Amino acid sequence: MSALPAEFSLIARHFRPLAGPGALDLADDAAVFMPPAGRALVVSADAMVAGVHFLPDDPADLVARKLLRTNLSDMAAMGAVPFGYLMTVSAPRGLDDAWFAAFAAGLAADQATFGVGLLGGDTTSTPGPISLSLTILGSIVPGEAIRRVGARPGDGVWVSGTIGDGALGLLAATGQLDDPTGFLADRYRVPRPRLGLARHGVVSACLDVSDGLVQDLGHLVRAAGLGAEIMADLVPASTAARLAGPDYLERRLTGGDDYELLMAVPSAHEAAFVGHAAGLGVAVTRIGTFRQGRPEVVVRDGSGAPMAFAAPGWSHFF
Repeated sequence: MSALPAEFSLIARHFRPLAGPGALDLADDAAVFMPPAGRALVVSADAMVAGVHFLPDDPADLVARKLLRTNLSDMAAMGAVPFGYLMTVSAPRGLDDAWFAAFAAGLAADQATFGVGLLGGDTTSTPGPISLSLTILGSIVPGEAIRRVGARPGDGVWVSGTIGDGALGLLAATGQLDDPTGFLADRYRVPRPRLGLARHGVVSACLDVSDGLVQDLGHLVRAAGLGAEIMADLVPASTAARLAGPDYLERRLTGGDDYELLMAVPSAHEAAFVGHAAGLGVAVTRIGTFRQGRPEVVVRDGSGAPMAFAAPGWSHFF
């Protein structure tokens, strides 16, 4: 009997141990599974490219965890429960087996943490940098998905965690900012998806902060046909971000890579929301208000004056 082709041998060594229910041991061309009874299927996909979404020399296990966690963050924003994922890995020929072993180990660690499994995918070679794509699958009670549409006048603008660590973490990871504890670089490389925080009937609109707080809030106001006003001084900052100093405020507000949740919460539900967040051990902060008016975001400084930025956030194309 002939030996397995190199691709299938690689899959058997590193990815078959990650196979979840329905994956058919990664031995067929597709997965077969049933969504949980009485629940709707939720699907989202994201791609990551070396040199764009992660540094080319980032440890492979952390690259894997970032790939999975950024997709899990999309599930968190919809209020969904994830259960599995499909993945495509395009790597340069000659990438050593140790890289794939470490990459698979990172996935295995987070599969155990978040209760998801690999359902299938593809492995290919590429003449360019490592390119990765992951499609996350989850479920939700029909009609209870939390969407970007839904904010109402008077709703509070809320965020989870701290904002700006991802953007500052990229600077730290590339030697442009002191990071003696490694906290900021870790926040850039290993996002914290806030699964279970956004609840139907409590949060009226939600997305995760991937492209910058100001830009992503702009998505919510345009979806709702409202304006929003936030106070820069209220935007929560980690100790490490504060130590970086006020010169980095604009980068914190527009830099992206936080993967915290940005939410609209009606005043009547604030107490329930804060209590639920405390039960999860997640800090939440009200930073502003949705208002009637033009669909624009106004950011005010400590004196109440509107702030202007060179750009509101990250663009994927320009």
